[in-house]
Amino acid sequence: MPYQTPGATNHDSSETRQAPRKIGGVDFLHPKGDPGLSGPGSVAWRVRANNIASGVGGVAAVILELAEPAIRAGVWDHSTFKVDPIRRMVNTGNAAMALTYGPRKAAETTFARVTRMHERVSGLTHEGKAYQAMDPALLTWVHVTAAWGFLNAFIRYVDPSLSRADQDRYYAEGEIIGKGFGAQWVPTSVDAVEAYMAEMTPKLYANDTILEFLELVRNATPLGAKGKPIQRLIVQAAIDLLPPPLQKQLGLKSMTPLLIRPSVAALARLARFSQRFADGPPQQACRRMGVSTDYIR
Repeated sequence: MPYQTPGATNHDSSETRQAPRKIGGVDFLHPKGDPGLSGPGSVAWRVRANNIASGVGGVAAVILELAEPAIRAGVWDHSTFKVDPIRRMVNTGNAAMALTYGPRKAAETTFARVTRMHERVSGLTHEGKAYQAMDPALLTWVHVTAAWGFLNAFIRYVDPSLSRADQDRYYAEGEIIGKGFGAQWVPTSVDAVEAYMAEMTPKLYANDTILEFLELVRNATPLGAKGKPIQRLIVQAAIDLLPPPLQKQLGLKSMTPLLIRPSVAALARLARFSQRFADGPPQQACRRMGVSTDYIR
């Protein structure tokens, strides 16, 4: 969808009469006309808007990250995930929203905050090898796993017809994010991502941390007890998103796809329908840019 200049909304007058409602500390409504890192017409705006698909892709990304020895140690030994998984998931989700839908200043603030955290993280892997979280190679893997997870969950559960050109464009759009966090190089096409992941796959390994993470995330949901069935479906869908040989390599096994995919697809359709009534970062970003919410569907 081509970019259109601001001016298509009628929300401005009401917004000027009330203080902006910040989400995760970010004002997604201002400044008017600031497209941030992506903006209307980007593939990223469509891919990240569906919270069910994003949940599936996000969990799959963390599985892949924890399968890498240095990232496993950095995430598990230097974060609050084990003691407060819900807060950690919410904070991570807020950061992703700021980078995708926030104004440029919010993205720059997110880069700086996360970089300060990473600069303090170093140590030994569980196998005794030294690592530093700001190692550009590790930052590339974190970036690629997230991009791969979000895109492939979107294709499976929201838009299976997404063109190869748009998939390439999505990875190219993400280069600014990967480098913003300190990666020196990130793949910017489907072919480049697949080649890089094939190179990395032999370095990944099954470990208890992955299993501990999955057990935590199955039971940790901001929606409380009522949200646990959905959360557990998302976890199963995340495992299922990984290629079967990689599942086996990591010691994982999902439920039969026929028991997972139709239910998750129905949830994703419901989430897509509800986008037109929601007032989250994607919708507020559309209002900031003066465009229709068609840009996130």
